[in-house]
Amino acid sequence: MINLKLLNSEQRKAVEYINGPQMIVAGAGSGKTRVLTFKVAYLIENGFNPESLLALTFTNKAANVMKNRIKELSGSKANHIWMGTFHSIFAKILRIEAKNLEYRSNFSIYDTEDSLSLVSNILTNMEIEIEGVTTNSIRHRISNLKNHMILPAEFKKNHMKSFIDEKIAEVFEEYQKRLVENNAMDFDDLLLKPIDLFKDNPKIHQKYKKRFEYLLVDEFQDTNKAQYELLKMLTSRDGKICVVGDDAQSIYSWRGANLANMLDFETDFPKHKIFKLEQNYRSTKSILAAADSVIKNNKTQIIKTLWTENNDGELLTLVKCSDEKDEAFQISKYIKHEISKKKLSLKDFAILYRTNAQSRTLEDIFRREKIPYRIIGGTEFYKRKEVKDIIAYLRVISNQNDEESLLRIMNFPQRGIGSTTIKRMTAFARKLNLSLFDTMARVFEVIDIKERIQKNVKAFKILLDKYMGLKDKLSVGELSRALVDELGVLRVFKEENTPESIARWENINELLSALSEFSNTYKEAKLEQFLEDVSLMSDVDSYEEGKNAVTFLTIHSAKGLEFPVVFISGCEEDIFPLSNRFSSDATLEEERRLFYVAVTRAEKKVYISHARSRYRFGEVAYQSRSRFIDELDPATYSEINGAIGRKSSLRKSKKEMYYEYFENVDYENFDQDNKSLRPGSRVMHEKFGLGKVTMVVGAGDMQKATVVFEGNNVKQLMLKFAKLKIL
Repeated sequence: MINLKLLNSEQRKAVEYINGPQMIVAGAGSGKTRVLTFKVAYLIENGFNPESLLALTFTNKAANVMKNRIKELSGSKANHIWMGTFHSIFAKILRIEAKNLEYRSNFSIYDTEDSLSLVSNILTNMEIEIEGVTTNSIRHRISNLKNHMILPAEFKKNHMKSFIDEKIAEVFEEYQKRLVENNAMDFDDLLLKPIDLFKDNPKIHQKYKKRFEYLLVDEFQDTNKAQYELLKMLTSRDGKICVVGDDAQSIYSWRGANLANMLDFETDFPKHKIFKLEQNYRSTKSILAAADSVIKNNKTQIIKTLWTENNDGELLTLVKCSDEKDEAFQISKYIKHEISKKKLSLKDFAILYRTNAQSRTLEDIFRREKIPYRIIGGTEFYKRKEVKDIIAYLRVISNQNDEESLLRIMNFPQRGIGSTTIKRMTAFARKLNLSLFDTMARVFEVIDIKERIQKNVKAFKILLDKYMGLKDKLSVGELSRALVDELGVLRVFKEENTPESIARWENINELLSALSEFSNTYKEAKLEQFLEDVSLMSDVDSYEEGKNAVTFLTIHSAKGLEFPVVFISGCEEDIFPLSNRFSSDATLEEERRLFYVAVTRAEKKVYISHARSRYRFGEVAYQSRSRFIDELDPATYSEINGAIGRKSSLRKSKKEMYYEYFENVDYENFDQDNKSLRPGSRVMHEKFGLGKVTMVVGAGDMQKATVVFEGNNVKQLMLKFAKLKIL
């Protein structure tokens, strides 16, 4: 028996209601994950077959957390629930039903980079140039259209408004055609294809509608048009669906999320019930009051009032900085202060920013201050070039029609197959309606390719054929290890012996470890499953809570996470809110929701920083502070001019670092007038900063000193020219 007494009264009511459609409006930190896990356990306890429950989330991390918690409540039955992200669940259905589409079950899943590569190749092959429009903007436009369920035919008929639109329509049509030819789907297809499948095959539609007796949806405010359409198609006649969301945390319109889904739910499911979770368990009263004072300025929202039994806590601290370097320094200073004052760990701190570009200055200062940090949403492991290269091999071995992956590895490692050869082979393939993979077998028929290169192409195809034959005979780990050994890339990287090549060597070894671990964990799993997992992994999925370092991340990436102390940096107009001069009211309201999300990530303390000037677009820009700061209730924060006394603080920080580095050295006092240096002398150099002399050789004008400066930076200096100041 699950213990519902562990829930508050409103949470309990939401869990126990299972007779029809319901929407749970769950404020930040109100325990929505607990409610969802208890609800699933409650459904199982009340006779629902676990295999008939479909629970949809937005990240693999959230799905895994929920499944583990359900196991604690319901035992091994949790293993039989259909639980995962929208994309992973519907990818699973599409593989099962692939024969009813234009696809085979081993289809590839293209991530954003793959889609961009495909668009780029289409523009080249079709000789299309659109002045002032980037390849990425075309890819984004195509994705946005698909998010709104607009495909090429409808786009041409109802949405073309300009010459640029005409060209985009050509690319869009070819893009969809190439995906089918490549036996590949992009992220948007994983949601659109099931709708087509269900509409074109009523029996298959009824099969899944009957299979899923109860639907549960997390982060409902982030669903797009296609996702909501799928939910409506699969909901049983008696409306057994439970959606959980918070309109105040709807921050993904740029990728198709539609807040109207929450507002339309009441119309689409007229017999629904609404439950509001308003008790916050995460933050202090001061933090909630500050967040509420800003979000109440939004006109489009479901009215709710968050409250907490937590203590008042500290006021928010607003830090005024001179520029972005000063801001980064001030943040590092306050982190040290918090650690000293409250005995916190580095992992208790998060620095949030509106755009990834803002992290560079923070990284520079934190490296200099020797504060460990890790970035969420930087270059993810599976998107690093050398890792993607090996994965491209595995994708071609799995799906020989995957032309984008084949193009990526055609000359990796170098085998003399250059761009001219590839262009001629591609033209030959298009002319005879062949796949590029099949063209490799007929390379001797392609005009103007030298015999030596033809042999290289043939040898490459023999290599791929060999591993395609081994795919079902070896485990995923064994197959990948044998492939990498035969390619010889590890040997090449090791022989280069540069920091970059060693890092690549380590990354490929890490990939091989991941493949072996996958094989050992899922004994019967096929290569396609690993490739799917990698394709659908988000940056937050790789977040390790145990690592003791300050976390850098965008506010979008921070959603769903929480930290004792949060810094919200760059709170200036045109940065946060992001360039709003030409934005609609709806866009501004989403930026305000983003600010609300940032503040409510904090448990104990919030710092908000803004700078008077910032280096932007190659020049110094003078900034005005964010309107969201002006919307904060003045009673919720205290203001500090962080730039005052910064220079003295900076000098102190350098000396502290210096003494820390040489803390075991017994220094001597030297007479400044003596001007003599000896091992152990402390010196200052106008370029290299503080240092310690380790050796002095020579005499007169030829005297030299070896000095270790901060960061273990060793320099040999001619004293005649060095202008060292003895400290």
